[in-house]
Amino acid sequence: MVLDAESVIDRRRLKRRLTMWRIAAVVLGLLLIGALLLSDKQVAATAGILPHIARVDISGIITDDRKMTELLDKVGKADQVKAVILDINSPGGTTTGGEAMYDAIRRLADKKPVVAVCGTLATSAAYIVALATDRIFVYGNTITGSVGVIFQWADVTELLHILGVKVEEVKSGPLKAVPSPFEPADEKARALAEEMVQESKAWFVDLVAKRRSIDPQSITGLTDGRIYSGRQAVDLKLVDEIGDEKAAVAWLHKERKVPSGLKIVDWKPETESSGLFGWLFQSLAGAIGISAERISGLVGQVSATLKLDGLVSVWHPAS
Repeated sequence: MVLDAESVIDRRRLKRRLTMWRIAAVVLGLLLIGALLLSDKQVAATAGILPHIARVDISGIITDDRKMTELLDKVGKADQVKAVILDINSPGGTTTGGEAMYDAIRRLADKKPVVAVCGTLATSAAYIVALATDRIFVYGNTITGSVGVIFQWADVTELLHILGVKVEEVKSGPLKAVPSPFEPADEKARALAEEMVQESKAWFVDLVAKRRSIDPQSITGLTDGRIYSGRQAVDLKLVDEIGDEKAAVAWLHKERKVPSGLKIVDWKPETESSGLFGWLFQSLAGAIGISAERISGLVGQVSATLKLDGLVSVWHPAS
């Protein structure tokens, strides 16, 4: 009986050790698979060996994103990058975010050719981004335009009254912190908001006039903030031509003498999940059939939407 008990204990210890080794082997395998997710093209691009065309994805809500501007500056300094394609699919975002990205793209365009290929949406702040490039390609049914600015705020005074909540405040002047959700906007507050919106709109319209060499007043609905299909935008010279990524590459080769046959490599902003942990995350996401980029993009878009403060240049259809 004693020998039988000792045998049982030994077997349990052996099983625990085997389980630990199996877990370690699975984790190591996932890490190796994650490492293999980096394609030869990406490795070559990171190492600075392979000349290529960089593709940068501009999607979701546009904000003043420091990591994105750093990426664009990094692409501009990379000798192996011979041209850049901005893959745009966005309804817009904050006006400041569009302006910051516009400035970063213009710095990039001073160093190498940059083109925009617009997908389903390229409106408002996303159109500002496209304006910064050397040439804008759209699909016939791309929605673009929506030149203008919005400044929105909520009025919750009725709700506070129902809840029996009264907000008290002491401020240094009548125009401090207005418009406010805690009180109806008076004439001065509304006039201030209108002044800011019109000033930003004038900046946006002037940007269109300069970059597209057109008279905005001559285009029906442009200064009213209307949207256009890709075909309409081409006719109105708001964009350059109907075409996809292949058309953009052909234009770069013909007009900017970019060597033919170059591969297109995706460049992405650095994330906190980079390195081995990022590879493991991608592997686990792939194992359950979900794209890691998709998960990250959805989380980022929801977060950005909740942070749309200040002047906004964004379009979405009415619900």
